[in-house]
Amino acid sequence: MVKMIKKKNIPLVFNIFIFTHLLVWTIVPVISNINLPLDTIEALAWGSNLDWGFEKHPPLSAFFPEIFYQIFGRQDWAYYLLSQIFVVFSFAVVFKLAKEFLKNDFHALLSVLLLEGIYFYNFTTPEFNVNVCQIPFWSLTVYYFWQCFKNDKVQNWMLLGLFAALGVLSKYLFIYLLIGMVIFFIFKLKKNKNFNYKCFISIVVFLLVLTPHFMWLIDNDFKTISYGLKRTSLENASSLNYLLNPLKFILKQIGILIPFFCLLSLVISKFKFKFNLRDEKLVYLISITLVPISFMLLTSLIFGMNIRTMWMTPFYIFFGLLFVYIFEFKINLNHLNRFAIVFLFFFIFSPAVYLYVSLSKDDKRTDFPGKEIARLVQARWNKNFTNRISVVVGDEWLGGNLSYHLKSRPRWFNNLSTEIKNLKLNGGVIYTGNAKVLKSICPGEFGKIQLQGICMIGVR
Repeated sequence: MVKMIKKKNIPLVFNIFIFTHLLVWTIVPVISNINLPLDTIEALAWGSNLDWGFEKHPPLSAFFPEIFYQIFGRQDWAYYLLSQIFVVFSFAVVFKLAKEFLKNDFHALLSVLLLEGIYFYNFTTPEFNVNVCQIPFWSLTVYYFWQCFKNDKVQNWMLLGLFAALGVLSKYLFIYLLIGMVIFFIFKLKKNKNFNYKCFISIVVFLLVLTPHFMWLIDNDFKTISYGLKRTSLENASSLNYLLNPLKFILKQIGILIPFFCLLSLVISKFKFKFNLRDEKLVYLISITLVPISFMLLTSLIFGMNIRTMWMTPFYIFFGLLFVYIFEFKINLNHLNRFAIVFLFFFIFSPAVYLYVSLSKDDKRTDFPGKEIARLVQARWNKNFTNRISVVVGDEWLGGNLSYHLKSRPRWFNNLSTEIKNLKLNGGVIYTGNAKVLKSICPGEFGKIQLQGICMIGVR
């Protein structure tokens, strides 16, 4: 590996790495999964009926799967590919920033390779969701925030505002990155004694992009925010939560980072460094990595909030760069072959475990016979009705699967209580959910597939 990674070969090695990562993590779930994962089906359900927000999340995680649906249709591999595009694109942004921060390109490469030791960027990535959707905008926001200080160009401030807004439109937890950025901005202000008014360009762009979503929130009683708060278990908080939830958060983060630090230890001769507040690059990296994580911990401590593990997905994307920068002068190239062996082990082990788990168990969401159920529903519909299926009503999983797999790609709704006046249904509606409930109230053709009730209302 040492001989292969010469300075002129580093771009080639990086390209081989990201292409291989993309290929492996696209093919493995295609081979092992019968159905798309829950969050991806959910995003496709929302995408069938795009809006500026949904009950659970802002709109962007539905927007990209819908684009892919319009291009590729009902091809499962396309959505696994979409997820990996988001991941490897983020790797490319990290690599680009790392080349500016580090002494040589090999160290920049190392800062990306280390990310294979964090399972957020491999094992969990086949499921395209709001967490994966954040990663490229997280990395782009960090990159352009640095460019704003480096070059102070208007276009950089505009792009910063754009990507920061897109990050928030992916998931509200993106705000924790913005907190870290504000802290660095204050640090620069105190150090230079000079306020840069170009920052208002970013703020204006940021607010303009978010305005339609703000209007949607007002019109929908801020239900996305209410859902997010429910997910934190704040309603059931007890005095014990203020201790247990932060402790669980810390222990989970340590567990997640063990493989990362195992890889890092193979190329570092000594874990020893001095913190220098005059080093702007170090302060910047801490501001966009450790500060957001610390504020997540602080949130848990103050409110007794339960921080779910997957929420931390984008928080570690610059961890490799941070630690390579800290220990750059302690990197020992004599151990590079040993690093390569362990890296390849993790690189192969993770998809192998994913493949084994997927093939050895048959009770997962990805084993759901969504395509077969849709085929049976379509056959029964064609037998009884003459019009097309235009709407599916049900939860994101059962209803979302029908919306995705049915040929007519019906629009998905959780319920029709508020939308019914605005829809021209012409009878092309399918309700799905609890079989006992639907059977008792179904005014049309009722059927049952496995435990799933189907109520069809069409034109005969």
